[in-house]
Amino acid sequence: MGLIQTLTGLLFGSGRNVVAETAEVFRVNAEQQAVRGAAAQAAALAQFGNEFRVVQRSWFDRLMDALNRIPRPAMALGTLGLFVTAMVDPVWFAARMAGIALVPEPLWWLLGAIVSFYFGARHQAKGQDFQREIAATMAAVPNVVDTVRNVEAMRDITPEAAEDVTPGDNPALSDWKRHSV
Repeated sequence: MGLIQTLTGLLFGSGRNVVAETAEVFRVNAEQQAVRGAAAQAAALAQFGNEFRVVQRSWFDRLMDALNRIPRPAMALGTLGLFVTAMVDPVWFAARMAGIALVPEPLWWLLGAIVSFYFGARHQAKGQDFQREIAATMAAVPNVVDTVRNVEAMRDITPEAAEDVTPGDNPALSDWKRHSV
């Protein structure tokens, strides 16, 4: 008994597991690696979430957002309107286009810069909103993966086949039936 106790104490004594510690030199502890991976993912998601935190917008911000939605449809519908006007009243259309031909070139460059900056800023704002939505979706991924894993695990559960037991095969049951009758 003393030899076994000494050997066990040598391997597993003082709260240590020498075998496990030695094995971890050659192979990563899978459980600890999973814990480190989960902690790293949680930290990354927290940092990403803080970067794209959703803020409650004021009525003024919502109004400005609504006004920012007007120029693109107005430009598209205005261009289509010009085509229709050219077919309906060519004289009126020709007079307006002659007026546009008198606009100096630097003013066209200024208009191009304003429109480019407007649409560029709009594109950037929408891109950041998209990234914020992606961050929220990515934060939900671990829960979805766990749910799918749990559902898939249920697929592998099969009820064990019930053994056909007849009273003649079970001596205790046969004995009980003899004594109870």
